[in-house]
Amino acid sequence: MDLGTIIGVISGFAFILMAILTSGGFIALYISLPAFIMVVGGSFAAMLVSNPLSRMLGIMRYVNLTLRAPDLKEEKIISDLVAFSERARREGLLALEDNLDEVEDEFMRKGVQLVVDGTDPDIIKSVLYNDLNQLQERHDTGIKIFDDWGKIAPAFGMIGTLAGLIAMLQALGEDPDAIGQGMALALITTMYGSVMANLVLVPMKNKLEDRNRDEIRVKEIVVEGILSIQSGDNPRILLEKLVSFLPPRQRDAIRQESARD
Repeated sequence: MDLGTIIGVISGFAFILMAILTSGGFIALYISLPAFIMVVGGSFAAMLVSNPLSRMLGIMRYVNLTLRAPDLKEEKIISDLVAFSERARREGLLALEDNLDEVEDEFMRKGVQLVVDGTDPDIIKSVLYNDLNQLQERHDTGIKIFDDWGKIAPAFGMIGTLAGLIAMLQALGEDPDAIGQGMALALITTMYGSVMANLVLVPMKNKLEDRNRDEIRVKEIVVEGILSIQSGDNPRILLEKLVSFLPPRQRDAIRQESARD
């Protein structure tokens, strides 16, 4: 579980409520069902217009990605690739087939199998990067949903503002009490749209982009490792190639572990 996402959203709403209370306001004044329906319901309806129904009904899958801290296992993947390289140099590429069932990562298993089958390096690279491109497209779909929704929600806040102003202007000279209600609806819908976009939707888009970058980086490590194994690179050179994808702190940890092995 990614506590950062949960803590961020909860604390964000908490700070907003605290600001309201400490300024002498009442929470009840900021709760408006019509404004909520206008912003949340209206923006979701707009997203249904611009996306397939199945995609929007499956949106919780993307929400779960922002709430779950992924275990990419970069260290294990690199150590496995280095071990494959060492065995390939000692016993030949065909010997790698004996350990394929132990490989947890499906992408890596596919790459090693292509190497064992004697596939041309250019074809291996093409096949693996095709999988990588498809993965990127799937990730881009989720990112685009939250990016678009983050732009639409404030727009529906403005629509609610216009609706409130219309109600307020219509009440001029007729019902003075309705003027305040109309102005309240006008301002609250703008607030709801801004909060929804800037505290929930845009941050979720940013987190999905981070998840995408991290997973793509791991897949690129695998591709580089597979191609190096096939070309017969020295395992130490391979290790240095692969750790260059990682932050310095992780590099040192992997080097130390490899030295112990």
